[in-house]
Amino acid sequence: MKNLTIGVDVGGTNIKLGLVDSSGKIRDRSFLETKSYSSDKGKLISALADAVLNLLGKNKLTQADVLGVGLGLPGLIDPVRGIVHVLPNIPGWHNVPIKALLEKKTGIPTFIENDVNLITLGEWKFGIGQGCQNLVCITLGTGVGGGLILNNALYRGEGFVAGEIGHMPLNEKGPVCPCGGWGCFERYVGNQTLLAKARKTFKNKNMGIQDVFALANQGHSQALAFWEETATRIGNALVGVVNLLNPRMIIIGGGVANNFKYMGKTIEKIIQQRAMKVQAKMVKIVQARLIDDAGLIGAQVLVQEALGIKS
Repeated sequence: MKNLTIGVDVGGTNIKLGLVDSSGKIRDRSFLETKSYSSDKGKLISALADAVLNLLGKNKLTQADVLGVGLGLPGLIDPVRGIVHVLPNIPGWHNVPIKALLEKKTGIPTFIENDVNLITLGEWKFGIGQGCQNLVCITLGTGVGGGLILNNALYRGEGFVAGEIGHMPLNEKGPVCPCGGWGCFERYVGNQTLLAKARKTFKNKNMGIQDVFALANQGHSQALAFWEETATRIGNALVGVVNLLNPRMIIIGGGVANNFKYMGKTIEKIIQQRAMKVQAKMVKIVQARLIDDAGLIGAQVLVQEALGIKS
């Protein structure tokens, strides 16, 4: 019986591909740079198709040897019609029928989903969220994304675009966001904002996020304060999520979450202080376990569920 899926995780910087089996193990992987293709939709779709077929060829497999392709994209997705409505951080993508276009080029059944929904599925089935019936997964990186497992199922919303935690408005007079709104959560804790803040704080135009992490590891007071303030913003935003959804678990992933040891306790403290007491007592704040592989593993879950195969 076929048990292999090709997972594709399109990020704002890189595109990851993985050959994933039914146990969630990644058998092989490959990478592309998003920026090399993002300005040209046709070029990117062709590159994705070529990368999928190359991964098969490298492993001496054919299209018939895999269940399908699971594709995660960073934006508003209609998984039923296979359409990308918009990718906020990759310009020029509006109502693109990417499912049909990829299937035509690869000859492989393709299923699309929001990238954070795939990360959520991966963590739920094979990661830190196993056995949890109600959880929220947020990713902190170029943008801030969210995925929801409610009553033991992925919640997509009426138009399949639920979970946009990064676009919760926090300040009606805040900075303009690529989504068209202003004062959005991700405009305060997204990578570009944190990078600009780090360079200003440390008066170093070459400062990177990982440099602030390294300084925190050395006990540098400004670096520790940097992560404390970031965690406070995250915690304040998540208070509303806890009150509204009453999750058992909030999983924090993405690049910024690699600094979880400097943020986790503060996020937890803010929620315990500000959220409603019943909800606050129930929720646990945890770091993602699968890290960079969650989206690829979640793609395997997506394909199996779409085909009615129990995992």
